[in-house]
Amino acid sequence: MVVKGMVTGMEENVRVVDRVFDILEALAHSSEPMSLAQIAETTGMSKSTVHRLLSTMCARQYVEKLGDGIYRIGYKLIETVSYHINALELITESKPYLSEIRRDLNLTTHLGILDGHDVVYVERLDLYPDTRLYTQVGYRSPAYCSSMGKVLLSCLSGEELDEVLYDCPFNRFTLNTITDPHEFKRYLKVVRKQGWAMDNEEYQMGHRCVGAPVFDYKGAAVAAISASGSIREISDDKLETIIKYVKNSAAQISKRMGYVE
Repeated sequence: MVVKGMVTGMEENVRVVDRVFDILEALAHSSEPMSLAQIAETTGMSKSTVHRLLSTMCARQYVEKLGDGIYRIGYKLIETVSYHINALELITESKPYLSEIRRDLNLTTHLGILDGHDVVYVERLDLYPDTRLYTQVGYRSPAYCSSMGKVLLSCLSGEELDEVLYDCPFNRFTLNTITDPHEFKRYLKVVRKQGWAMDNEEYQMGHRCVGAPVFDYKGAAVAAISASGSIREISDDKLETIIKYVKNSAAQISKRMGYVE
């Protein structure tokens, strides 16, 4: 009896989800806002069921109820979908520049986004595709010891930064890792001013990385790119050239994303 009840409840949940999507599709396909009766007729549901589901969808702002009792797609759905579209656009626009960095500087390149106090790697172009390093696509690393993380954190307001770093553990990975929050915040002021950051063997000994931020049309730092390699590949005598190249590539991607200085 318990198993049967669980299955019935699961099936009911699936039906609810199906009905929510039916309503969204009906509204999306309509050239104008729809009344409750029209939605019910289009989806084949009762008015009471449509009304119940619409109430929840409006509360979550995925559907908007207009003053005259008609409904249309809400801004929350548009906003949610736009994140995915923007992410696709970001990767598409970034890839040619990441490829140029890999080709011209002979370094592995990354595209990353900030998620809390971590950086998530969303694209990677490696000099040696068959090698397996720690920075695979989807990998998360602490932002405070990542070149991409540092430049993205440096673009936050003071209040936003305090919120992000509130529960950051600041673990030590190498002797070079900055573990003092106050020292780190002072360093971020330098990063913000210069427009680039470096992971100087702070996450992995023998490894360096140079990163710069990518801005969207609103001027928000939505991502960062980086060039990484061994301390031999990113030696002190090569550093200035690499920084200039990465900063310029990030600026070009920003322009492609609609950013105007």
